[in-house]
Amino acid sequence: MPATAPAARIEKILRPSVLQQPVYEPGRPIDEVARELGLDPETVLKLASNENPFGPAPKALEAARRALTGVHLYPDGGAYHLRGALAARHALAPDQILPGNGSNELIELVGHAFLSPGDEVVMGERAFIVYKLVTLLFGARPVEAPLRDHRHDLEAMRAAVTERTRVVFLPSPNNPTGTANDPEEILAWAAGLPEEVLLVFDEAYAEYLDRPADLRPLIKEGRLVLCLRTFSKIFGLAGFRLGYGYGPKELIAALNRVRQPFNTNAVAQAAALGALEDEAFLRRCREANRAGLDQLGEGLDRLGLETIPSVANFIAVKVGPARQVFEGLQRAGIIVRPLVGYGMAEWLRVSVGAEQENLRLLEVLPRVLGGVRG
Repeated sequence: MPATAPAARIEKILRPSVLQQPVYEPGRPIDEVARELGLDPETVLKLASNENPFGPAPKALEAARRALTGVHLYPDGGAYHLRGALAARHALAPDQILPGNGSNELIELVGHAFLSPGDEVVMGERAFIVYKLVTLLFGARPVEAPLRDHRHDLEAMRAAVTERTRVVFLPSPNNPTGTANDPEEILAWAAGLPEEVLLVFDEAYAEYLDRPADLRPLIKEGRLVLCLRTFSKIFGLAGFRLGYGYGPKELIAALNRVRQPFNTNAVAQAAALGALEDEAFLRRCREANRAGLDQLGEGLDRLGLETIPSVANFIAVKVGPARQVFEGLQRAGIIVRPLVGYGMAEWLRVSVGAEQENLRLLEVLPRVLGGVRG
């Protein structure tokens, strides 16, 4: 008798909710797009995933190369040196730092530690989609508060908190809108949340801000606040998948209980330590990003396109039939990100590139729009 199909056997033992779990759609890699469309990979421009167009911090590369000679050994599972450097950077203690395999892993650890079926998680309706995916993964219910003028409506989010709320997610700046709430407004709002609710404050793009919100006063009071940062954006280390969280030591200790051993590799740890020393690189990237935002914003405005004023390293632009424009740009060798999954069917998200990369997008986009609109 022939065996039943693998899919049928898997379905018998699979958690039912897994079949309804949405799947995250990442930005398409250069090689895949080039292969599919018959393009030269060297000519394909990726402006889809908010990566640093200037590459990794030079000191990070130097440190990574030195670390390669030791990759036959397991990494430091406690990331002793990295935690020490990050603690010094944020004026905290090492036991208040939690490294992760990207900040995405830390979002999932929050689910492992704090979410059960029937719990509620409050977030903005157009916030980073991984918040919702992790909430659903653990059987909890996402409660999405509408944004106001593309910014998080903190009053609406506070009103959405109930006795079932376990976690509240707030990013600043927000992906995909690129907006950020006022730092003082965030601090006052966070202080007003119920003490038994965990606030996850996502600061993935904080290094691009002139004045990011500082929730360390609440952390020092012992409030349930977990701040998330990443080395994937301004530090230029997206391929290493390294992020970190900081918060009260008791909260970090709880998350360490559900963290896998050796979750951050040795080369990534070394690269991060090097990147933290490269302040000149960060300063140049921050200045170039500001200039790039102005270049894209002004160029898109000249094309008569609506944009959302951004303080991050990307900009959202309203183009009409976004999926068709996205595909047209891909055929021209430019990868951007459609925002259909965020309920923004007419919008694209465009990462800030180097000056010539931004110029190429602005030159190609009118032709693509003309072809789509006929």
